[in-house]
Amino acid sequence: RGGKQRVTMPNGKTLDIDVPEGTTDGQTLRLKGQGSASPTGRGAHGDALVELHLKAHPIFRLDGNDLHMDLFVSLPDAFLGGKVQAPTPDGPVSVSLAKGSNSGAILRLKGRGAFDAKGIERGDLFAHVVIALPDKLPDDLQAELTDLATRWREKAPYVPSVTSRKR
Repeated sequence: RGGKQRVTMPNGKTLDIDVPEGTTDGQTLRLKGQGSASPTGRGAHGDALVELHLKAHPIFRLDGNDLHMDLFVSLPDAFLGGKVQAPTPDGPVSVSLAKGSNSGAILRLKGRGAFDAKGIERGDLFAHVVIALPDKLPDDLQAELTDLATRWREKAPYVPSVTSRKR
């Protein structure tokens, strides 16, 4: 997304630099006149070359201009379908989750990815659905779900396979 960053040069000089949107890992920025002074002391300062190393984002994974993320959804939302909130670089958006969605399903949010190096074209955001169960349920609901799951296992058993997943 770009932005301002403060860097300290090997000579101890501190610079505030503008990192352009669409910057990639390993890219070098040239800062005219911000480098060391001429060895003779009579010439202009040289250019500073700053190599950028990007930290991994806690939510988004970059693939070209596309972003990928895990979208954690509740079992009721996955089973019943409906609207869920998905984080994007621009803030959360409401997306439609199909009824009966499985972990591994991928939702494409067109134009919600990263910008290219020129800041013009934007990739897509791919939200990979991950069904997340709660750590704790109320005792009465736990008992009801245990009974339902037991009946489900007896009346309609199935063994998920890689080929049976919706993608």
